Amino acid sequence: MRKSTENAPGGDLTRRTVLKGATALVAVQAPMQVDAQQAAPPATSSMDAPPSRLRIRLTVNGQPRDLDVDTRTTLLDALRENLQLTGSKKGCDHGQCGACTVLADGRRINACLSLAVMHDGQSVTTIEGLARGEQLHPLQAAFIKRDGFQCGYCTPGQICSAVGMLSEVRAGMPSHVSASLERAGPFNEEEIRERMSGNICRCSCYPNIVAAIKDVAGGAA
Repeated sequence: MRKSTENAPGGDLTRRTVLKGATALVAVQAPMQVDAQQAAPPATSSMDAPPSRLRIRLTVNGQPRDLDVDTRTTLLDALRENLQLTGSKKGCDHGQCGACTVLADGRRINACLSLAVMHDGQSVTTIEGLARGEQLHPLQAAFIKRDGFQCGYCTPGQICSAVGMLSEVRAGMPSHVSASLERAGPFNEEEIRERMSGNICRCSCYPNIVAAIKDVAGGAA
């Protein structure tokens, strides 16, 4: 009787048997892996997609403006680069400083965080659109009177934000520090500071800015 050299006494597998089995398994799987790789579609991502453009219409400072923009263009870049309205400033470009604040359909927004195509058909007001010819907007005049700026870089955003903030107060919208969430409370200095907290002044001209806003609020603060 031939003695088995592949099975150990008691039926246990030998090292030779294991190696032969593994070799056979690799031989079977290798063609399958090649087929799978050939059949798999090429990897794609949004970064591979070509840029696309879209034609939009904005009413900017009362004037209709047609724009052909890359769909990735922010509203801030559309205003500054396409329309050369450079009053709105690019500060942090992350929505943290408020230097880019403009009004979209009367509501204040950070233009650096919003795509231009999202505002197709809307009305946009920048700092250039607040004055009426030689007549300054009351907040512009108050900022000058109260010396509410030093370097002035944040001032356009501060003024646009203040315009939007005062509209929110008139509409009865409460803030984080309002005593009631049902309606706006007394318009005091605490309310102004809270409502303007999204606009940073690196020169720390806050007392003057608050004083200017209080002037325009007409003693309500």
